[in-house]
Amino acid sequence: MTRLPRTFLGVLALLALAPAVTLAQTDTAFADEVLAFATADAREGLPPANAVLFTGSSSIRLWQTLGEDFAGTAVINRGFGGSQIKHLIQYFDRIVRPYAPRRIIVYSATNDISAGRSVDEVMADWATFCGMVRGALPGTSIALISIAPNPARWAQREAQQAFNARAAAYNARQGHDFIDVWTPMLGDDGLPSRDIYVADQLHMNAAGYEMWRGIVGAHLE
Repeated sequence: MTRLPRTFLGVLALLALAPAVTLAQTDTAFADEVLAFATADAREGLPPANAVLFTGSSSIRLWQTLGEDFAGTAVINRGFGGSQIKHLIQYFDRIVRPYAPRRIIVYSATNDISAGRSVDEVMADWATFCGMVRGALPGTSIALISIAPNPARWAQREAQQAFNARAAAYNARQGHDFIDVWTPMLGDDGLPSRDIYVADQLHMNAAGYEMWRGIVGAHLE
């Protein structure tokens, strides 16, 4: 019997699942973005297995130089702007499982808190996501990038710092990585460095991503 290549089988699986995102989910937020990932995989083929998967919200989606910044590593960008950890859970079988990555690096939680979710709720979601990875991909390691201290959401810093502290402690207990970007992104005055953000004071400019390249790059393995 002729064996079909992994790429072809994986794309078929993604395409079979994609319509269910719109039809079966009660929360259809980001269904179009997730379907676009499946469409791209069908057109271009699945990325290589054992890559490093970056996922989460807009700071990942907008990291347009990701492949260049980590040129010696196979990376996959599956960020979708505005998303929360609960959406990573919802679309786990579309944006995580098919790629069988050796490592997952997540930036999320800031939109969760901005949407009014409590630190307890966001932590529960993070624990759920980590459990899903352990169950489906036991050989895959996990890293979480801390919430960044952006000027636009500086009023939410108490909840953001509480989440960062709890997530760092949880990750340490579970053997996951925690990547602190909060501290290096503060200026000498203890406030967010405004020269690393675009005009909305929420998303990073090239200087911000250059900073992340150095910080996150140390945690690729």
